[in-house]
Amino acid sequence: MTEKIYDVIIIGGGPAGLAAGSYAGRSRMSTLIIEKEKIGGQIVITADIENYPGGVEGDSGPSLIDRMSAQAERFGAEKIYDTIVDMQLEGDVKKLIGNKGEYQAKSVILATGAFPRPIGCPGEKELVGKGVSYCATCDAAFFEDMVVYVVGGGDAAVEEAMYLTKFARQVTVIHRRDELRAAKSIQEKAFANPKLDFMWDSVVTELKGDGILESMIVKNVKTGEEREIFAPEEDGTFGVFVFIGFVPNSTLFEGKIDMENGYVLTDDDMKTNIPGVFAAGDVRKKSLRQVVTAAADGAIAATQAYHYVEGV
Repeated sequence: MTEKIYDVIIIGGGPAGLAAGSYAGRSRMSTLIIEKEKIGGQIVITADIENYPGGVEGDSGPSLIDRMSAQAERFGAEKIYDTIVDMQLEGDVKKLIGNKGEYQAKSVILATGAFPRPIGCPGEKELVGKGVSYCATCDAAFFEDMVVYVVGGGDAAVEEAMYLTKFARQVTVIHRRDELRAAKSIQEKAFANPKLDFMWDSVVTELKGDGILESMIVKNVKTGEEREIFAPEEDGTFGVFVFIGFVPNSTLFEGKIDMENGYVLTDDDMKTNIPGVFAAGDVRKKSLRQVVTAAADGAIAATQAYHYVEGV
């Protein structure tokens, strides 16, 4: 175990964790960011970022994260790569147990993020960012006047499909059932949208393409029939947006902190039910998961951690 007791330890090096690191460091708190594999979280797989306030033209996920990471370091935040496997969050000194060592802090910020639930079919992983997306807000503009497909049938899938109709010339929702799960009010708007089609009782079983999405195999779950859908010749590619839920990185916190459907519950100040433990970004229950909201969460969490540590 390290002898040092940090003022704050941040678990997770995505935008929420890095923003928290910058704010904590600026407040002259001794700060440690623990990341299990690579700094940046989900955003590092995003080729272009157009909706981050003040972002520069041509900015990418990696370039934004590089700047955020350098900024946190400049303000004194330390970084270490380790996987936390257990934690003791009660009491004035919190203890985190990792594969490489144990760490102590007066306060902890949970910023472990979440990841979109994938289809799980062949070709999906290789074509992420090359036609396959999990974020309409991030990537819709890249499919201006093109054909896109949305996989899912819940509120998020149908709302995102309607959002995509503002950009794409045609949007088709692929749903494994013969009716949507989305709220009736959302369904009514969707069925009234002339640019929106529906492919019922269907699942995507394979995505194909050489460096870019070129075709997909769709299977009818009732008949078992499979067919291959190719990109329109004039476009050369098309978009597949997957909205079948998120998976929060929160299994480590089960039984240790209040959660709902795997998401950490906080108040507006990012406080959890345990004094001195805060959560920020996609791992907490919230309505919008974007870089800008993750960064805001991190700033709030770090500021509240500062007040907590000063009070203790």
